[in-house]
Amino acid sequence: MDSLTQAALGAGLGGMVLGRRLGRSSVLIGAVLGTLPDLDVVIDYGDAVADYTYHRGFSHSLFVLGGLATLLAVAAARFAPMRDVSFRQWALFFGLCLLTHPLLDAFTTYGTQIWWPLDTPPTSWATIFIIDPLFSLPLLATLFIALARGHPQRIMTWGVAIACAYLAFTLVAKGVVESRLTPVLAEHGLGQAPRLVQPTPFNTLLWRATIIDDDAHHEVLVGLLDGDTSPLLESYSRGAELEDEALSFDAGARLSWFAGPFLRYEQREIEGHETLIATDLRLGFPGFHPFSFALAERRDGVWQAIDSRELDAPTRRDRQALTRLWQRIFSPEPPLCTTDLVDPQWIVERPAAC
Repeated sequence: MDSLTQAALGAGLGGMVLGRRLGRSSVLIGAVLGTLPDLDVVIDYGDAVADYTYHRGFSHSLFVLGGLATLLAVAAARFAPMRDVSFRQWALFFGLCLLTHPLLDAFTTYGTQIWWPLDTPPTSWATIFIIDPLFSLPLLATLFIALARGHPQRIMTWGVAIACAYLAFTLVAKGVVESRLTPVLAEHGLGQAPRLVQPTPFNTLLWRATIIDDDAHHEVLVGLLDGDTSPLLESYSRGAELEDEALSFDAGARLSWFAGPFLRYEQREIEGHETLIATDLRLGFPGFHPFSFALAERRDGVWQAIDSRELDAPTRRDRQALTRLWQRIFSPEPPLCTTDLVDPQWIVERPAAC
């Protein structure tokens, strides 16, 4: 989630645990602890793919943050002037404020390495968009009230409870969407294909499914308010003929470890060089994928690795697309066809309804 929401969650948990004893200080310390793991963004890991894939790494590890919480609790119990606060209370305070950060991040699509240093792929439950006002606003509202009144425990408890209830709703919503999606994929012979189901930007009423099928990927929109309307399946090329070449490079292999099969490959001339590019299909929206990386350049007829670099994100700001997305949340008619938003060169099959 965004750092502001993480700070608000840390503030809420801090006020909930020690608000009666520490007052506003519990909220402020909680906010700092809640956003602390995101400071890894200032670390330069060497190239663009490394920066992208090592983010939410060691600083989001449950092992690292659990150890840090224990050390802080020991130090506070020994040196803090508030002798009536027990080690157990300190441990709960620091543990909740720190450990909930990576756990909340794991509910988003990006991927969080909560088991670092174990060599396991990032965890992503993909039930909430990285910015979701319905999750953030209760935390922020109760935070401002607590800072104004100076008695944060009860009000911050309410904020955390409302946010957690909404998070539970996202799990139920995803289950409903997947139950509607399963027969559609089975009908197209895609029942066992890798798929990613996630909410569309800023809401949890309209969901996007991305399905990988060898050299193609398919996109499906499923809304909780769709009724009996059958979802449309739109098909795109993902440049799979370049996949083996891309994975032969360290940056490509690392990106595949991080994003799984949800990558698109292409070759494009950039500054006079044929360049091999990988795009993360998970993030953003069809036609608006913000993360693309140059992995190699063709020299003397041979692909050669380069220090990976991130390409400029699409600068297109299509207000009409945002309006149509908002309308699609509440009604499947007229259909929102992602093929209207994507470069035609990638389209393999466009449904008749579009």
